[in-house]
Amino acid sequence: MDQLALFFSLMLAAIVMVPVADRIGLPSPVLMTLFGGVLAAVPQVPNVRIDPSLILPLLLPPLLYASVQRTSWRQFAANRRAIFLLAVALVFVTTAAVAAVADAVVPGVGLAAACALGALVAPPDPVAATAVAGSLGLPRRMISILEGEGLFNDVTAIVLYHVAVAAAVSGHFSASHAALELVLSAVVAVAVGLALGWGANKLMGVVGDATLQIGLSLLVPFASYALAEEFHGSGVLAVLTTALFLAEYAFEADDVKARLAGNTFWEIVDTLVTGIAFGLIGLELHHVFSVGRASWGPMLRHAGLVVAVVVGLRLLWLLPAAWIAKKLHKLRDMDEDIPLSWRETVVMWWSGMRGVASVALALAIPLTTDDGDPFPARTELLFIAFVVVLATLVVQGLTLPFLVRRLGVQGDSASEHDLERALAVRAMKAARARLKEIEATETLDEDLAEILHHRAVDLGARISPDIIDEERRESHARRVQRVKAMRRIQEDMLSAARHEVLSARSEPGSDPEIVDRVLRHLDLRSIRGV
Repeated sequence: MDQLALFFSLMLAAIVMVPVADRIGLPSPVLMTLFGGVLAAVPQVPNVRIDPSLILPLLLPPLLYASVQRTSWRQFAANRRAIFLLAVALVFVTTAAVAAVADAVVPGVGLAAACALGALVAPPDPVAATAVAGSLGLPRRMISILEGEGLFNDVTAIVLYHVAVAAAVSGHFSASHAALELVLSAVVAVAVGLALGWGANKLMGVVGDATLQIGLSLLVPFASYALAEEFHGSGVLAVLTTALFLAEYAFEADDVKARLAGNTFWEIVDTLVTGIAFGLIGLELHHVFSVGRASWGPMLRHAGLVVAVVVGLRLLWLLPAAWIAKKLHKLRDMDEDIPLSWRETVVMWWSGMRGVASVALALAIPLTTDDGDPFPARTELLFIAFVVVLATLVVQGLTLPFLVRRLGVQGDSASEHDLERALAVRAMKAARARLKEIEATETLDEDLAEILHHRAVDLGARISPDIIDEERRESHARRVQRVKAMRRIQEDMLSAARHEVLSARSEPGSDPEIVDRVLRHLDLRSIRGV
């Protein structure tokens, strides 16, 4: 098996492991890691040969861009204090604590390399956390904080990581120079991210076609990362800035096809890249185990200490931080998403699983320094990082559902229903207002006008049926049944039409391009329900 075959094997496994994980109740990243380990044990499977300098540019831009699609700038604004405490302050504290422990116990690591280890294990992963927590019915404010923390702590940790790795590789470090570099890196990244986001938004309007827009969206995060790095900025922050800009402005309200296709496309990218990253853990971990077989005992002890620091420090930080945030929230009466009880704080603590970002940063550790010497304790740093990821992902990921049930933390379904109902009313009123404007300028048949009025009401009633009274609800239910029956029969008719058109592909004289054009027309009819 060559490298290309290995790569495609990981992609295939990334797809297959999702339904398998759902069936057996394990997180798919855990299964992908186990699959990578099993694959690495096969003699015919070669060792992974990937230039560490390519790991971050290839893995992080699509993962960050995909994560931003699930959030909005409003969530960051609402969670700004919680995000600062978790994604900035806690990352600095965790990096310092882990660096101190690693420098004290790991032979020959050096302070700079120890700081690199601290930075790469500091950020909890939003993909891992929300994949597990999102299915547990937790309050939306908690999911929002976890997502926001996961995105911004990646930025903070990766900037710290680059500073630490540069110091370890070059052998020189200046605190003032590092602080200036952090500030300049952030400024350059935001400027590049905004400029590229604005330019990409304009270009998407020019290309118009949904397929080309999605293709452009695939290139944008890589371009943002590379351009920011070229100007010595933070590539991760640039991608985050670009993604947030495009999430707000990229698609018009009526770009239905582009929006649906884009969401599906980025879900696929997220699944594949995440699976590949965790598969690489298993492949690389097998190599690390082989190299460090003679010193497993000390390495496990060192890794256990780092796991204890990472997990324990998060709880010690969260309890007072949540209390302070709640007090400030009450004093200023601000619209902010914060944990409202100690139970929610404990769940947030246990949701701090490490994942793809830590994996990518660990794999990106350089092989040698500028002097040509091996990077200090690289094998042990990889081992510790992978143990932290596996320990938090497996132990916390598998026990989080039990903890949530035990503490009785549940989402506020009543408030979510009220918000959904309010949006349904707004949608219905907007549709009826527009219909009245059309009636004022056009002469509509009486029967057609009545049907359109019913459909305007149906827009909201299908989202939240309780916005209409009982009598109209019964009438609406009958109309819905008729529409369902009509759509079922119409779909059967369209299915027969599609089968007939597809059969024409194999007929003599048939033109596949024309067949595909007609089939696309029928497919669009199915999507629109017309």
